[in-house]
Amino acid sequence: MVPVRGMIRLDGLDKSYVSGRNRLHVLKGIDLTIEAGEMVSIMGASGSGKSTLMNILGLLDDYDGGAYRLDGALMKGISETRAAILRRQWVGFVFQSFNLIPFKTAAENVALPLYYQGMNRKRRLTVARDALGRVGLADRSEHRPSELSGGQQQRVAIARALVAKPKILLADEPTGALDSTTSSEIMRLLQEVNGEGVTVVVVTHERDVAAATRRIIRLRDGRIENAHEKPADV
Repeated sequence: MVPVRGMIRLDGLDKSYVSGRNRLHVLKGIDLTIEAGEMVSIMGASGSGKSTLMNILGLLDDYDGGAYRLDGALMKGISETRAAILRRQWVGFVFQSFNLIPFKTAAENVALPLYYQGMNRKRRLTVARDALGRVGLADRSEHRPSELSGGQQQRVAIARALVAKPKILLADEPTGALDSTTSSEIMRLLQEVNGEGVTVVVVTHERDVAAATRRIIRLRDGRIENAHEKPADV
C-alpha cells in the first residue's frame, strides 16, 4: 500500500445532538490527524464522545462544524449513497457484540460484504474461507456463531471486516466481551493486520488494549485531552 499522508484529518470538528429544546454538544473542536498505516486508540470515560467520533470517522454519522477529510476529500454533507460507497472502499468495522448472523456459518458471515460487491456465491465463499484461514479459523468455516467461543466469534468478525480489503479498520471496544487472555490474542491479531499496512483505530476503555497501540488519543468532555506516542504508563 502506498502511504497517504493525513489519511484521516479533522479540523475543528463539532457535533451536537438536539432533542426538543435540549442540545447536547458532544464533540467540541476536535483537531486530529491519523496517518496511513498508524495504529491508534481512542480512550475516554462514558460520554466523552469517543463513540460519536468513531461513527463520524466511519461515515455512519455526519458532523455539524469544522472539517473531516478522508484521503484529502471533504466528507461534509455527502449523500448516504456516497457514504455507503466510501465505506465499502475504505472502512472495515469490528464491534464489541460481534454482530454475526446466527443462522449463517462463519464463512457465510465473512462473505457478506462480498455479496454487496456483486461477487458470485462460489467465489465469495472461497475468498471468505481464505480470510478465515488468515485469522486462524480455517477449520471453523462451517460452524455457526453459537458453536464458536467469544474469541472465535470476534476473529470471524475481524475476517469479515478485512475480506473487502479496507484501508482503515475501526474497532469499537473489540475486546469488551472477552477475557484478558483472549483480548490479548485479538490485539495481537489487530497488530498483525496493522503490520500489513491497514490503518487501525481502536475505541477502548481498557488500558491494556490501548497500550498495544502506537498512539493513544484521550477524549474528555468532547475535547482531545492529549495524544501520546507509545506511553510507558497509560
